[in-house]
Amino acid sequence: MKNWHHCVWFLGGVLFGTAGIKVLSSKDAKKCYTHTTAAVLRAKECVMDTANKIQVNCDDVVAEAKEINAERKAKEDVEVGE
Repeated sequence: MKNWHHCVWFLGGVLFGTAGIKVLSSKDAKKCYTHTTAAVLRAKECVMDTANKIQVNCDDVVAEAKEINAERKAKEDVEVGE
């Protein structure tokens, strides 16, 4: 009886697997995969745009900080020279 039970489970798994492959390779499933992939690509583009904006802002901050430090150093040099 145990062997028969295992055989039924095995055959059920094979049948379920075969049906699953048919469902996953259907036109509707492929259409779903295509739309999902397109959404992921749009999200990636949005994230990359945001990252680029952040990088530009950081570059501006660093440039302004360098200017501030240069001005402070010039002031200190003038004060030391007097």
